[in-house]
Amino acid sequence: MSIQKIIIRSEQSQDISAIFDLTAEAFKTLEISSHTEQFIVNALRDAKVLTISLVAELDNKIVGHIAFSPITISDGTTDWYGLGPVSVLPAYQRQGIGKTLITAGLEQLQQLKAKGCCLVGHPEYYGQFGFKNVSGLGLIGIPEPFFFALSFDENMPQGNVRFHSAFQATAKSTT
Repeated sequence: MSIQKIIIRSEQSQDISAIFDLTAEAFKTLEISSHTEQFIVNALRDAKVLTISLVAELDNKIVGHIAFSPITISDGTTDWYGLGPVSVLPAYQRQGIGKTLITAGLEQLQQLKAKGCCLVGHPEYYGQFGFKNVSGLGLIGIPEPFFFALSFDENMPQGNVRFHSAFQATAKSTT
């Protein structure tokens, strides 16, 4: 597979079921997952807070997806977003598709005049994009090494981050 053949584009209505299925498949074997990521994406979309939703397409098949949605920060800072979930079908992982989705999504956030982005993720992965653990900024219940922030304007908020309530979605809550 050549990464050059990957098309990154905004989701379209006909992509929704493929996004659901690929997200479920991408997180299926991850021990750290609650296996609700596909329901979270649908709940974000239903709440109309899915600010950026990009798909990676290869040979007319959707092989990856990334979502960005607004977050709130207890110090009142605005225009920050949460990254996640980001999903790539297992057969296509470790080939640069996730990196391409993240880079494209961060570029779109900056075009929207966002001030920054936060996420919960693997400590060794997200540093390559400029994400850092920030003392004084966190998500309740998440250990500091797994919570990351990236400021687009060098101003780093302080306080507790809250992702949209859609992140509490489960199969039961979306039926």
